[in-house]
Order: sequence, then structure tokens, then C-alpha cells
Amino acid sequence: MESIQATKQRFGIIGNDAKLNRAIEKAIQVAPTDISVLVTGESGVGKESIPKIIHQLSHRKHGKYIAVNCGAIPEGTIDSELFGHEKGAFTGATQTRSGYFEVADGGTIFLDEVGELPLTTQVRLLRVLENGEFIKVGSSQVQKTNVRIVAATNVNMFDAIKKEKFREDLYYRLSTVEIHLPPLRDRKEDIHLLFRKFASDFALKYKMPTIKLTDEAIVLLLKYRWSGNIRQLRNVAEQVSVLEQDRTINASTLNGYLPSAGTNLPAIINTSKAESDFSNEREILYKVLFDMKNDLNDLKKLTMELMKSGNAKDVQKDHEGLIQKIYGQEEENEDTIEDLEVLSIPEKSTNNDTTEELQDKYHFAEEIEEEETLSLHDKELELIKKSLERHQGKRKLAAAELGISERTLYRKIKQFDL
Repeated sequence: MESIQATKQRFGIIGNDAKLNRAIEKAIQVAPTDISVLVTGESGVGKESIPKIIHQLSHRKHGKYIAVNCGAIPEGTIDSELFGHEKGAFTGATQTRSGYFEVADGGTIFLDEVGELPLTTQVRLLRVLENGEFIKVGSSQVQKTNVRIVAATNVNMFDAIKKEKFREDLYYRLSTVEIHLPPLRDRKEDIHLLFRKFASDFALKYKMPTIKLTDEAIVLLLKYRWSGNIRQLRNVAEQVSVLEQDRTINASTLNGYLPSAGTNLPAIINTSKAESDFSNEREILYKVLFDMKNDLNDLKKLTMELMKSGNAKDVQKDHEGLIQKIYGQEEENEDTIEDLEVLSIPEKSTNNDTTEELQDKYHFAEEIEEEETLSLHDKELELIKKSLERHQGKRKLAAAELGISERTLYRKIKQFDL
């Protein structure tokens, strides 16, 4: 078995931190097997080095090694990229294409940012992990592949599972062995060592003397948070190497290349609050719609009473509370009575009334009922359409957003012929 130090030299890994050494040791130990590995850690810690170690120290080292950034491939094409497609499977599929799982048969696939995979693709990936089978997009033929999968993510997988953005069964299949890489701020003794290595590399690249840090600058370097980890450290070293004429860098000069503490912290989006706000808005909208429906029903009830009795004063006396609810508290009761008298309908119709005349007399009530039906129908239809469009036709997510069961949503879709 190759030693940790030899592996670090072979793959250009710098640092002596105990957590880093443990991560490399686990990669060396797991390499000869075919079990799946999940590499975790913040963005910029160098997670891409672990799958290379695993592949090169395995019996698959002569096979293909393909690295796929799952977060950079659009959702509509990622199935085609991973599993291939048949000619005519979708618009633009002018010829049959082999996916990464077919091309890398006998080798290793590194799925970077695996937490960004769509749920439909996660189902396909789970099948590959379980029995090595996949189906091309637009095909019905099952194909076999012998691929070793190493995945990486900077997402908190348990939060993603809780929010139903990642399948729990897929997580446990991917993380048979989990390797965690520590952030740079937890590797204090490695920070200056890495900076010197980067400064030396850039001096060679740009053909200029190597920059050196004063003692105060080294202290500043070690105290800084480095939220972008090794990637951020490398960028700072390159900027200082190129832009500074004086090759001895003091703390004041170095500080000019470091974002201030306020802007240095990673942006945290309170998704739970955003989701809660959206849920509250949806509840308010539903309440408004239901209140509108109730008001229309009350108005219809009042109108029917007027049609039956024809006496506005009696109706007002019997339904005083209902009238105030619909029309509000009037300063003078006479105003309400006058308003109701305008709506009053003759107590009885004569036998000489034609069907058309009767329809005209009761046309107002029919308009109210029709307006109610159309208004609620249109609002409900609009909400369902918007939710389905937002979630690209995924009924489960749309139903959760609307606050109804998936079964109810399916019935509404059939009812509205969507």
C-alpha cells in the first residue's frame, strides 16, 4: 500500500494537517475496492484530488476517468449527458449518443456537486448503483455498465434530504465510505506553506522574483478566515505576485488584497424563512378567495330574499347583520333602505308575464352566480397553472406548494383538462 507522504507528493497535495492526512489515508485504503465514495467539504478545499487518488490506486487505473460537474449541466440535458440518448428522443437529437456511464465502462466517474442532481436523475443513478443498469433517453433497452462512482458535494446532505431535494436511499448508496476534507481555516499550520508554494509557482510562471511575507503579514494570513479556502488563497497569491513591484509584502499591503471581515463571511440565505413567507402569502391568497366566495354567497342569499318578499324594509330588519357585513356600517339607515329598494323586485309576477320577462327580472341573480363560479374557477386554474409551470410539470412539488395532496392535484388537472 502506498504511503500517505508518497501519495501527497505524487498528486501535488501540500499540508501536514492530521485531518487531511486521515482523508488521504481513507482514500488509499478504499481505492482497491469497488465501493462508492462520497467526498464532503466546503467549496475550494480540493475535493477533486480524492477521486483521482482512488482511481489511480485502483485496478481501474487503465480505464476511463470522467469528471462531471452536475451543477453545471442544465436539468433538461443531464440525463442525456450521463446515460446517452437515441436519435429522435427529443428536439435536436439528430443522432444516437453514448452517455458517460457507457463511455466510462470499466473505469471511474467522478460526480462533482452531486447534491445538485434533479430528483428524476437521482432515480436513474440509484439504479446504476444497485445493479449497474441504465436506459438511454428515448430507448426501452436496458444496458449494463461496470463503473465505479465517486461523488462529491459541499451541500449539507441531511438538510437536502429533509427538504426532499435529495433521496435518502441514494445518499446511503453513495456514502458507503465518506471522506471529509477540512476547511483551510482549520489547517492553520498549512496556510503559509500553501501560500509559499503558490508564490513560487507564479514566480516561475510569470518569470519574476518570488514574493515574501513579513512576520506581521504571516500573522494576518493565519488569522484570516479564508471562506473560499485553497482556491481563494491561490487567487490572492497570484494577484500579489503579479501586481506588487516590491517583492517583500507587509501586513498593510496584504490586507489590501483580503476582503473585509464583513464581506468575507459566506452569504447565508435563510431558505426556511423564504419558504415560510411564500407559504404565508399563499394562505392569505386562499383566505381572500374564500372570503370572496362567502361574500358572493351572502349577496346571493340577500338577493333571493328580496326576490321572494319584494319588501326591502322587512328584509333589512330580518338580515341587518348580513347587510352590514356586505355593505358596511352606514351612517344612516335610510341610505341602506334606499339602496335595497333599488334592488327590490315586485312581490308577485302576473300570469301574463312571458318567459323572457321573467328571465329579465331574475337576470341579476343569475349574473351573481355566474360571476362567482367564473371567478373562483379562473383563480384556481391560474394558481394550478403557475405552480405547475414553476416546477416544470412535477405534480408532487406543485401539490406541496399549493397545500393540497398530489391525488387532489391530479383530479384538478383532469377536471381542468391541463
